[in-house]
Amino acid sequence: MGLTVYKDTDQQIEINPQQTRVVFFGDSRAYSWTFPSGLDRFQFINRSIGAQTSAQAIERFDEHIVPLKPQIIIVQICINDLKTIPLFPNLKRDIIATCKTNLERIVSESLDLGATVILTTIFPLGEIPIERRIVWSDDVAVAIDDVNAYIYSLEGGNVIVFDTVPVLANEQGIVREEYSRDFLHLNKAGYVALNEKLVDILAVLEK
Repeated sequence: MGLTVYKDTDQQIEINPQQTRVVFFGDSRAYSWTFPSGLDRFQFINRSIGAQTSAQAIERFDEHIVPLKPQIIIVQICINDLKTIPLFPNLKRDIIATCKTNLERIVSESLDLGATVILTTIFPLGEIPIERRIVWSDDVAVAIDDVNAYIYSLEGGNVIVFDTVPVLANEQGIVREEYSRDFLHLNKAGYVALNEKLVDILAVLEK
């Protein structure tokens, strides 16, 4: 679950009441998200852990998020749940349902803190490498679309949906080559592109 991952880091964080606290929360995709530059009015903190499922993330919410008292929480989660569908095809429906339940829990617990939630859609996949195709399934992409549609159902009030697909995907619906580190992860340029949109969202929240 990773409850002790940020124990020493938390002791070194100085909360600045003059800044709006923004916390990234999720898996490796959120962990790799570089902070936007030139936004001194915001204090950015990352509390993501690579390879985590949505269930693992929600179980550490009280430990890693609540003490920071964030005003804004940016969530990117669920790919590690959905990528197991080729291994457990009979559990596809349950895996998707678990993602939806845990996303709702993350949103609910974030709102209970008084935070605004920027709920990012699950990043699209990159080009599946040949060696991976024999143990892959198109059902993963279908499941991503399903969960992303559910994410939109959570929008409203203090929940903002940041649709990452128009930013990252090409005409075939996969991550643009210039943004891809591998078929699951973005490179630095991908996060630069996301931050251009994120900066606009944060500017609106400041008004």
